[in-house]
Amino acid sequence: MLVYIHIPYCDSKCHYCAFNTYVDKFDTREAYMRALYQQIVFELKRFGAKENSIETLFIGGGTPSTVVSELYTPIFTLLMPYLQKDAEITTEANPNSATKEWLKGMKELGVNRVSFGVQSFDAEKLKRLNRAHNPQQAKDAIAHAHALGFQHISLDLIYNYQGDTESLLLNDIETAFTLPIDHISAYELTIEDATKFAATPEVRQDDENLAFFVTEQIESRGFKAYEISNFGTYQSKHNKGYWQTKDYIGAGAGAVGFLKDKRFYPQTEIDAYIKNPLHISEEVLTEEALLTEKIFLGLRSDVGIEKDSLSTDMLQRATLLCDEKKLNQTTTHFYNENFFLSDELALYILR
Repeated sequence: MLVYIHIPYCDSKCHYCAFNTYVDKFDTREAYMRALYQQIVFELKRFGAKENSIETLFIGGGTPSTVVSELYTPIFTLLMPYLQKDAEITTEANPNSATKEWLKGMKELGVNRVSFGVQSFDAEKLKRLNRAHNPQQAKDAIAHAHALGFQHISLDLIYNYQGDTESLLLNDIETAFTLPIDHISAYELTIEDATKFAATPEVRQDDENLAFFVTEQIESRGFKAYEISNFGTYQSKHNKGYWQTKDYIGAGAGAVGFLKDKRFYPQTEIDAYIKNPLHISEEVLTEEALLTEKIFLGLRSDVGIEKDSLSTDMLQRATLLCDEKKLNQTTTHFYNENFFLSDELALYILR
């Protein structure tokens, strides 16, 4: 079982961000953390959590580093008996708000992995994305996390923004590899509705060569791709848990939970969530929908597809893809090595 906790507060709204985040409700943070606690108590019972049953805990957002570490203490006290001894405990953080004090406080609570929202080491690009930090702050925050002894450190990069060139992206990648990290998430910019960039979709470049360039440059430095956007000498257990369709608690405004064949959706608006954190909508997924999800997620990662999950027709089509050298197989699974073709391959198997 996995646990995801959503922190919906941000210092600024990035122009590409479609997540459920707020820049104007900081006075609700204490009440929000109490509501989170209340929902997690409920979810632990709903999911039948037992001692040592939680494999990973991920605190995302939003910006978890906008909430002081002390406010996380009751939640960690609650979850500690359920966490496995070697549980991966990750927090996202932004370089401008992840102070030494905040990082130290989170490490003392048990966090052993930090994922920094860096996006670029180009100062002008950061401004145009409306990021709240500069390149030096990103370097300093990662250095502080390393000095404090965090076991695993990751950073995010964005590419195919208007004006991105191989030279700019190479500088981002080379700079990243001067830092004490063991993981990179490299995301291609997408234009989502209800974002600042939705009004100017031309800010996204459609240059597939840059996608190949970024992947090749990262992998040539020893970080193997284990999903279309994720690379590292360390593979995030939490990320892989999603792709393996494991059960996960989703706590917080705008989070999503998953148990067997159901998805759970808490309210998205902060004030409504605080008022009633147990007002949670449910969606029942069909067997067909679950299988479709497993195929798409399996092919865009090194998780693969279990042969036993496929129908006879699907199995035949997947085998044909192996004959054409587009998939690999073992006795139990099909695997895809070219993640950029994952959606096309999945659609072919499912047709």
